[in-house]
Amino acid sequence: MSTTDNSLFHLEGKSALLVGGGEGISLSTARLLAQAGCGVAVADIDAGRAVTVAAEVDLLGQPSVSLAADMLDDVQVATVFERADQELGGIDLLVTIIGQGSFNPITEMTAAQWDRDHRMNLRYFFLNAQLAARSMIARGAPGSIVCISSVEGMQSAPNHASYGAAKAGLINLVRSMAVELAPHHIRVNSVAPGSIATPRIPASPERVKRTAEGLIPFKRLGETDEVAKAVLFLLSDMASYVTGHTLLVDGGWMAANTIGVPPIPEGGVLDARKRPTWTGLVQGSEMKGQMGAD
Repeated sequence: MSTTDNSLFHLEGKSALLVGGGEGISLSTARLLAQAGCGVAVADIDAGRAVTVAAEVDLLGQPSVSLAADMLDDVQVATVFERADQELGGIDLLVTIIGQGSFNPITEMTAAQWDRDHRMNLRYFFLNAQLAARSMIARGAPGSIVCISSVEGMQSAPNHASYGAAKAGLINLVRSMAVELAPHHIRVNSVAPGSIATPRIPASPERVKRTAEGLIPFKRLGETDEVAKAVLFLLSDMASYVTGHTLLVDGGWMAANTIGVPPIPEGGVLDARKRPTWTGLVQGSEMKGQMGAD
C-alpha cells in the first residue's frame, strides 16, 4: 500500500465522494485520500464492497460513509450525493470511476447497448458533477472534480465505437465544465489510464496480458496506485492552476501511438501482417470494461 506525505497535498479537513468505490483504482484512491487526511464517502453498486473500502478509510483515521447505489438510476444518484453531502458536512471533492462498455462492430451494436454505454460512462458523471457543483457553489466553497476517462476517448479502436465515443464525450464535458465552473473556484479534470492491472485482469488469459505489455513502452501494465496518485494530484492544491485537463497514465502508450500496432522489433522491421489488434486485447467477458482501466 502506498504512503503519501500529507504536507504536499493538504487534504486535511476535506471530504470526498468516491463513486464506483469498490475495488481496483477506486480502492487505491480511497486509501490515498484517507492518507492525505480526507474523509471519504464510498458509493458502489455492491454494498459489501463499499463497506470494505469504508472500513479501510476508518483504519486510516478518517471519517467514512458507505453507500450502495446503481449509478444508472437517476434517483439513486441524487440520493447518494445528498446523503454523502449531509453526513460528511459538505462534499469538497468528487471522484467518479465507473466505466464499462459493449464491444461490438458498428453493424451489430444495438441502440440499447449504445444508450447503456453512454449512461454508464458519460451521463452518470454529468449528474454527479452537476450535484457536486451546485453544492459547492451554494456553500461558497472551492472544490475539485476528477473523473476517470480512458485512452479510448483519445484514439479509436476496432469494435469499441460506443465506449470510445462515450469516453471522448467525457473528456470534452470535463473541458466545458472546467470553463463554466472556474469563476466559482471549482476545478474539473480527468485521468485517462491505459492498461491497468485491475482485479479483473489477472483472471484473463496470460497471453492477453503479454499482448498488452507488448504495446506499452514501459513493457508492463500500470498499477492501480499509479492511477490513484494522479487523481490525488489533481484533487489537491498541488494542481491549483490545473483545470480542464486530461492526464494520461498509460506508460507512454499514447505517445508511442501503438493502439493496434506493436513496437518496432530490434531488427527494425515491422511485419504488419502479424500486428496484434486492440480487439485481440479483449477476448472474453472478463476483460470488458477493463482495458480502458475503469
